[in-house]
Amino acid sequence: MTAQIINGKEISMSLRKDIASRVDEIKKKFHLTPTLAVILVGNDPASEVYVSNKEKSAHAVGMNSIQFKMSGDISEAELIAKIEELNNDKKVHGILVQLPLPKHIDAKKVIHKIDYKKDVDGFHVINVGKLSIGEVEGIEKAMIPCTPLGCIHLLKSVKGNDLSGLKTLVIGTSNIVGRPLTRLLLLEGCTVTVANRSTKDLKSECLQSDVIFSATGVPNLIRGDMVKKDSVIIDVGINRILDHDKKYKIVGDVNFDEVKNIASAITPVPGGVGPMTIAYLLQNTLDCYLKLLSKN
Repeated sequence: MTAQIINGKEISMSLRKDIASRVDEIKKKFHLTPTLAVILVGNDPASEVYVSNKEKSAHAVGMNSIQFKMSGDISEAELIAKIEELNNDKKVHGILVQLPLPKHIDAKKVIHKIDYKKDVDGFHVINVGKLSIGEVEGIEKAMIPCTPLGCIHLLKSVKGNDLSGLKTLVIGTSNIVGRPLTRLLLLEGCTVTVANRSTKDLKSECLQSDVIFSATGVPNLIRGDMVKKDSVIIDVGINRILDHDKKYKIVGDVNFDEVKNIASAITPVPGGVGPMTIAYLLQNTLDCYLKLLSKN
């Protein structure tokens, strides 16, 4: 039996429709449009595409998106000055600095200069701390990284809202995906194992898991003989490789063709986690707006 394809495009459209409805209501009530400021440093083609997609998505749900394109040789001090300017701008509700940054700029220092209440990426140390102690409800809740939020949403689309008791494996330990995702799964009552591309006998860990999340950036890391029958596979990897025709294509960390007849459900790449990440960026922007509105 072929696995159910977890269609991130369709699921994200439902979330975006709900966000658009809430934005419309808020604009009518408060006469203020939720606004996201995106800072892009340099001319990285992939980053330019990501920023353009974020801008289009924001406009599609009725939000404003303002792009600040900075020269690749901008100084760290100049970049921080722009962030502080946006922190103090009451018409800006969310701030995003597109990564990666040029090597001469300390990305961690820059991220920590963003007002944590406007931190739509959820990378600020205060938001990381709030998540670590489980402060994920209410107006003062943590802002949580978008990709892990999307992963949990996709899992619930096939497993329901009660995830307690599931044996989950998170492969990858980045601050962007692996670590916050691990914390979210623990808060959902899952049993969580954390691994990485260097884990000894990764196959054994995979075969014991009801759900596998892979976020390593290693194409075809997860093969068919590594997956337990009827498990759920959430593939976060985005890898650009040459195919047999010497043309580039996008693949995940999971060998889709080998796994699709073993797992009960699997996300495609592209079209799985990616659209959910953008949708939760919009959700986080709305949450930042509401958080700042409550202070006024």
